[in-house]
Amino acid sequence: MATLKKTYPYYLANKAVAANTDLEVFDKYNGKRVTRVAMADARAVGKAITAAYKARETMAAFPPSARRKVLEHCVRRFEERHEELALALCIEAGKPIADARGEVTRLIDTFRIAAGEATRIGGEVLELQISERTVGYRGMVKRVPVGVCSLITPFNFPLNLVAHKVAPAIAAGCPFVLKPALKTPIGALIIAEILAETDLPKGAFSVVTCSNDDASQLVEDERIALLSFTGGLIGWDLKARAGRKKVVLELGGNAACIVDADPGVGLDEVVKRLVSGSYYQSGQSCIGVQRIYAHVDIHDALRRKLKAAVGKLRMGDPRDEKTFIGPMIDEDAAKRVEGWIAKARKAGAKKLAGGEREGNMLPAWLLEKVPHDTDLYRQEAFGPVAFIEPFEDFDDALAAVNDSEFGLQAGVFTARLDHAMRAWDRLDVGGVVVGDIPSFRVDNMPYGGVKASGLGREGLRYAIEDMTEQRLLVIRDR
Repeated sequence: MATLKKTYPYYLANKAVAANTDLEVFDKYNGKRVTRVAMADARAVGKAITAAYKARETMAAFPPSARRKVLEHCVRRFEERHEELALALCIEAGKPIADARGEVTRLIDTFRIAAGEATRIGGEVLELQISERTVGYRGMVKRVPVGVCSLITPFNFPLNLVAHKVAPAIAAGCPFVLKPALKTPIGALIIAEILAETDLPKGAFSVVTCSNDDASQLVEDERIALLSFTGGLIGWDLKARAGRKKVVLELGGNAACIVDADPGVGLDEVVKRLVSGSYYQSGQSCIGVQRIYAHVDIHDALRRKLKAAVGKLRMGDPRDEKTFIGPMIDEDAAKRVEGWIAKARKAGAKKLAGGEREGNMLPAWLLEKVPHDTDLYRQEAFGPVAFIEPFEDFDDALAAVNDSEFGLQAGVFTARLDHAMRAWDRLDVGGVVVGDIPSFRVDNMPYGGVKASGLGREGLRYAIEDMTEQRLLVIRDR
């Protein structure tokens, strides 16, 4: 049976560093300390950046076939350590074990896709002979690594969000320094342990568990070419401090889903998908369903079915195969969501399903008549709560989805092609999912948002584009 180690090192320039055991990691369900992790200080973070900067040329020269070999090695080792990785997720993030296994599968998929992309980074031939003065000139463009990448990841997907930064960096030939979330560092450190088994050039990677203050170098150091940050709205502050480097931000949302008069599938299937999207891993997903807009023709039936389904969700120990609702990341997070629900109800929202919080365990909540000026309507809840609201005109539903600071993804259940295309044209979001929830994601698709939700796109090929830049060659044929 897989178990966690008693201690974990951080990784500096490809090497494990057991400098101390200062960081305690807790089981998010029972609150017990399960392991200790070495903490990097500001000096260690600086060394990691220096090592990555020195490794730029050797990493750029590391052949694409060798990069592919590294990524393929990771795929094999992740498969061998599948249950260990899933257990780490279950314990350190409180993710129900079935969902944890699914995230390990996505980790493997992401590295497998990156292995294929590593040898497909191409260029183009330009036709420069567009006038008499340019006759005899030829042009070509290739993509080259940008240089050192700084990668900062949050707690909610400790494997897959790390994978979406690390795997394309390796495929692109970029050395990197990764800072995982201190509440959930174990998955990233296991990935680092496996990377240390490979032939990556010295300094190609560091994974440092450090304080936010010591991590400021990862934002401000001018030797870093790209900052990729996934997390809260503080990302905009990081961008302001980042100077001239490229910045990619994924900052969350309050995703909406429209259910049209004819959804295109049965209401039971719609309910099944909405429950998954709203309450999967206790709603701690940037594309979790928070706002549900249902056409008046089906609103009452959908409301009734959804209320019954939410009320039956099982909350408990994430190690239990039957658990659907596990703990939130900590009690403060659960209290915040509980407070938003209470304020919305005081302002007129009505409870359809829900229950009392116990520590960081918050039951699934479903509400209606949520006032539009409340935090629960306007902000990212990032917890197990959603609300339903009726609409009569499809264009009004589109306007309601757009009435948000955020714009990551939206879902539309409709049988009408014109409505699907209108949603694609008008919704101010990074992605529109027709026939399913906004929480749907495949790891090779372009993923990212607009407005407050961020800048740039993840998804292997699209991340590689950010981590490389064009280099032009012009030849005059005499």
